[in-house]
Amino acid sequence: MSIGSESPGRAQRREESPGRAQRREDSGFAARPQLSDDVARVVRRRIFEGTYPAGEYLRLDQLAVDLGISVTPVREALLNLRAEGLLVQHPRRGFMVVRFTARDLADVADVQAYVGGELAARAAERISAEQLSELKAIQDNLERAYQDADPDRAVRLNHEYHRLINIAADSPKLTQFMSGITRYQPESVFPTLEGWPAQSIRDHRRLIDALERRDADAARQAIAEHFTVGVAPLTEHLIERGVIAQEAGDG
Repeated sequence: MSIGSESPGRAQRREESPGRAQRREDSGFAARPQLSDDVARVVRRRIFEGTYPAGEYLRLDQLAVDLGISVTPVREALLNLRAEGLLVQHPRRGFMVVRFTARDLADVADVQAYVGGELAARAAERISAEQLSELKAIQDNLERAYQDADPDRAVRLNHEYHRLINIAADSPKLTQFMSGITRYQPESVFPTLEGWPAQSIRDHRRLIDALERRDADAARQAIAEHFTVGVAPLTEHLIERGVIAQEAGDG
């Protein structure tokens, strides 16, 4: 799966104390551009990891202090997350975390499978030899990250893998749509799921083989199955941790 990872050097800050250290882990990124996007990414990740549980209210001033930035980019980030459906805004109370359901995750995976499948099929027809070589190098590095049990590096390299395929597809609007739906996928969790690194490696190699053969149908099927096969273990993982709710009749 794809997208973003927080900057290195935060493990030490996490050891300060539960909760407080977690909330301060990103205080060093104040000089970076697109600050509201950075804040949104961090808050989104914390929601999916259970740091901010469903029903919790996020205070603008406290979050700004914890991140070492002004209130303005925090407000912009939370408004964006409200638009994504991850938060709701209540007058005089602030922004509350919305509970995701197992059905929500399945819906996201279905959309990813369809859109990602089309992007992969187009990439199979258009990918250059140079891009294919780069993709193989990224995959080699990703496998080493899994072997080294380095989840942050694995998330970053996984993002690079999928990003390169989307670039090769040469379909910017479709890629933009894919990027939007991927925000609802807790990518940082996947490297920690039992059995997922091995599954991901098999799926990625299968896709590379399809791209090498310029087999659009095989590429479409490979990426579609890659997205859908991860739903069950991800859902189980998040339900166990109380991050998402299991709807009546599910599972």
